[in-house]
Amino acid sequence: MNVLSHISAFFSDSAHWQGYDGIPSRVGEHVEYTLMALGIAAAVALPIGLLTGHTGRGGNTLALIATSARALPSFGLMVLMFILLGLGMAPVMIPLVVLAVPPILVTTNEAMRSVDPAPVDAARGMGMAETGILFRVELPVALPLILSGLRSAAIQIVSTATIAAYVSFGGLGRYIIDGLYQRDYEKVVGGATLVALMALVTLAVFWLLGRLATSPGVRRRT
Repeated sequence: MNVLSHISAFFSDSAHWQGYDGIPSRVGEHVEYTLMALGIAAAVALPIGLLTGHTGRGGNTLALIATSARALPSFGLMVLMFILLGLGMAPVMIPLVVLAVPPILVTTNEAMRSVDPAPVDAARGMGMAETGILFRVELPVALPLILSGLRSAAIQIVSTATIAAYVSFGGLGRYIIDGLYQRDYEKVVGGATLVALMALVTLAVFWLLGRLATSPGVRRRT
């Protein structure tokens, strides 16, 4: 049986579309893990990236931290957290957040630093407060690049959230882990296909978000 046959058999089986182990349920769990990890990572990384990018300080430190964090193996970190914290959502969320923070942090910092200094100096010369300069002058211009960092983080979380199944949680990784254990390769291929499809949907969502959130003037310049 080739890969396409496995995919066809998986999606055509009505048993995979109902119950707690059905596709809608597993997709919902995977989306929940993704949104939770992305929300926490954004809450941590965006303010730091905006502040350091606005002030122009701490860029080298951020790059060092990001490089170090990217070197951490997500699965190994999850196992370590599971040993230290026991069963729960925290051992799953910590490696996903650690994975997502660097692209958001570094991209946000670079986006703010890449803003043309001329309008920033003009706004400062007119007496605009620093918070006003940050949110009304710099952020609208930097937004497309900031969204690209969020998009990169979201794709990485979608792909890596399958590790939740290793510590008895759900999500699309459940199909891959259970399929390997049961030697049900139809289920393994089906789960991997769903993860790939979810990554494509995530790309489409961020493309649409970028079109809606970015002003036409900025879009024409980028």
